[in-house]
Amino acid sequence: MMQRRSNAYHISVLAVLMAIVIIQNIVPFFGYIPLPGLSITTIHVTVIIAAVVLGPRDGAIVGGIWGIIDWIRAFVAPTSALAPIVFTNPLISVVPRILIGVVAGWIFIWFQKRQHRTLGFTLAGVAGAFTNTILVLGLIGLLYSHQAAGFYQINLSKLMPYLLAVVASNGVPEAILAGILTPLIGTPLLRFKKA
Repeated sequence: MMQRRSNAYHISVLAVLMAIVIIQNIVPFFGYIPLPGLSITTIHVTVIIAAVVLGPRDGAIVGGIWGIIDWIRAFVAPTSALAPIVFTNPLISVVPRILIGVVAGWIFIWFQKRQHRTLGFTLAGVAGAFTNTILVLGLIGLLYSHQAAGFYQINLSKLMPYLLAVVASNGVPEAILAGILTPLIGTPLLRFKKA
């Protein structure tokens, strides 16, 4: 009976988090919050929550759904002029999103085994956010440097410093957001899971 309840909880939470990721991709200002000079992504937090509450495999599944939606949107409704060039490559649109769940999930497991759950939540959030930012921007710089330099209207030699500035301006706030929200959301979900 307890195992059946645990499985039902697991499936229910996974379904809800998958639905949230889909909604975050569709509803304006829910998954991507535009601010002056930058756009903060919030979708990674949902992937991280899936990873810490349900495990790395399910975090990878939720991240994969986000990546597949981004990949499809790059073909049918691109969010920028660069999107059809770079996000049609699943190595950039899908793989980093899957790895958010894997990295965040395993970091949380490692800290939880050492009785540092709160620290595990926070570091899983920060690491998951940076996994996405660094892999997406790094792969764009590595695989599409000429197209990206043209899109951003900068000299090719200045592309990597520019991308590092984007990591600082977008990646750091996203990591801070994930580091704060992951324990706030993950703690009650794990407590309910054990109840």
